[in-house]
Amino acid sequence: MPKRIDHEERKEKILKTALDVFAKEGYRDSNLSLIAEECGLSRPTIYQYFRDKDEIFYYAVKLVTSRMFTRYGAIAWDETYGDCIQRIEYICNDVIDTAVNNEAALQSLMDVMLQSKRDHVDFSQLIVKRTIKLTILFKRLLNAANQRGETAGCDVDKVSNHIFTLLEAFCFQIAFLGNFSSSDSKDFVATYLNAYRSEKHEPETR
Repeated sequence: MPKRIDHEERKEKILKTALDVFAKEGYRDSNLSLIAEECGLSRPTIYQYFRDKDEIFYYAVKLVTSRMFTRYGAIAWDETYGDCIQRIEYICNDVIDTAVNNEAALQSLMDVMLQSKRDHVDFSQLIVKRTIKLTILFKRLLNAANQRGETAGCDVDKVSNHIFTLLEAFCFQIAFLGNFSSSDSKDFVATYLNAYRSEKHEPETR
């Protein structure tokens, strides 16, 4: 019997190889022939999954963010993770851990974005569109925290944007600076969030 092909597994293999090619060759100079050669697949086979290199990049962002929001959407309203502030902290810590554990892929992704911008191909709006849900999730949790008296009534928009900006900065540091400390970053997030806690509110035990 012919070997059964796991198409999702193959798509992810193409994706990972493409990010490596983009980082090594530059986004402008990369093409599907190079990606096919590195994958050990024919160009027509690659075309069965992706029309062009832009579609590969879109798929990479979509895949990562979809998995992230499915996971965090469930955590956000699960009280076993603690109160609303603790859940935000847990999600932030998980983002940090995920970025650290996938440093090479994160670096490739950011390299692609920087190189493509130099070539006048701007993926920033795609990233904003795909990650805005995380900011919205933080806003919903902060609104709930305000309503439950867990905070002293923080500015939801400001704080949620600050948290997201922190995570962006951490991801950049992980990818490019090489001096990232997970424990220090997590401590910083905890300190920042605890500054908004109501003095009368005791965190729930996880």
